[in-house]
Amino acid sequence: MNKPLKSENKKEGLLAQAYYSGFELAHDTYQAMSCASDGKIYYVLSSESVTKAGQLYSFDPETEKIEWLADLSEACGEETSNTLPQGKSHVPFFEKDGKLFFGTHIGVYEMIDDMERLPVNPMNGVEPYLGGHFLSFDIKSKEVEDLGIVPDGEGVLTMTMDTKRNQIYALTWPTGNFLHFDLNTSKMKDFGPISEKGEAGIVGDDYRVLCRSLLVVPDTGDLFYTTSNGDIFCYNPENGEGPSKLQDVHMRRDYFGAYDPKVPGNMGYNWRRIFWHAEDNVAYGIHGNSNYLFKFDPKSAKIELIDRLSSLPSKKMGMFDQFSYGYLGFDLGPDNETLYYLTGGPISDRPPIDGTKKIAKGAAKELENLHLVTYHLPTGTYKDHGPAFYEDGGIPTYVNAIAIDKNKNVYTMARMQMPFGEIQDLVKIHYPES
Repeated sequence: MNKPLKSENKKEGLLAQAYYSGFELAHDTYQAMSCASDGKIYYVLSSESVTKAGQLYSFDPETEKIEWLADLSEACGEETSNTLPQGKSHVPFFEKDGKLFFGTHIGVYEMIDDMERLPVNPMNGVEPYLGGHFLSFDIKSKEVEDLGIVPDGEGVLTMTMDTKRNQIYALTWPTGNFLHFDLNTSKMKDFGPISEKGEAGIVGDDYRVLCRSLLVVPDTGDLFYTTSNGDIFCYNPENGEGPSKLQDVHMRRDYFGAYDPKVPGNMGYNWRRIFWHAEDNVAYGIHGNSNYLFKFDPKSAKIELIDRLSSLPSKKMGMFDQFSYGYLGFDLGPDNETLYYLTGGPISDRPPIDGTKKIAKGAAKELENLHLVTYHLPTGTYKDHGPAFYEDGGIPTYVNAIAIDKNKNVYTMARMQMPFGEIQDLVKIHYPES
């Protein structure tokens, strides 16, 4: 079924056009969406099943055609392994020479000591997870190539690619091992955990929430990431040493809030999403719940706060987002000047009953609308374009991916109701004419 889902009860606001890709098990997806050079939107629908893997699709904005491309476990050569499948991808796509590079992650967790953990016991006769893979997808031939498996049976939590030098960098889940994979030689370096025991640690002791976005500086090849206590680390692949902490700059800002890095349920002082802006020769990032846009200049070792990109209702009420990690739907538009951000906004005009309540993982504390916010870098113009609604009046929720087509329409993946139950699938948010 490649047509949008329609109804007759649309509310005032942005139109969130829902599509059904044909995957009844589709569950929440984080980051795994990008617009490629052929103009198509590529995305992965995740799976919580112990036997069915996540699925790779493309969407053509011109024809509105959805095409199934690959089963992630089959792409990794594990379709007959009787192990937990490659349930999802947790990373954007990186394009080089007509190929899209990405990584796979586990979609099934085991609750151990009230925490989501990497499964250690067989589930319904299915053996434990073998580990995430790095993959490439050829846009023309539509062939998927398995490039390598992650050590220690962990998933690919986040990754980036130095497309100039053919280098992949990643953090694994749950331990947070820092990996450097050289595509030129197919050799992988594992530098171990970046922060205590990562999300495999014990709460209140060696637990540390892990960074979800890595930054490569194209000119130097330097790689940057943060830790939950706000430190920034740099890795230079040429010096033969591991990552080192920057001494003159960090992410600890009062405006971001106050966090205990040993406690789960928030991203701490990690940046939530960051990318390099070639024209300005700096990186632009967003900080989790506070939604503060900042500029990071590695050359001068400086972070400068620019503006708070929260929705107008959130600004007026002084609220953080109700999704406890903050949203990942943040990217640069096709004009290379406008930032696009999918964030939350309170539904009512009263504060949440308990907006400060703590939870043990990233989750929505209370329901909120989805707003599209843009920020024009040359003029410093902020604009909240308002909430988005499905045509039946429903609200897109658990939105943590973004892609923008040449016409400025915004794509994401969000929860939606189907006759057989709730799934998460492709959504197109029509950019307002004025």
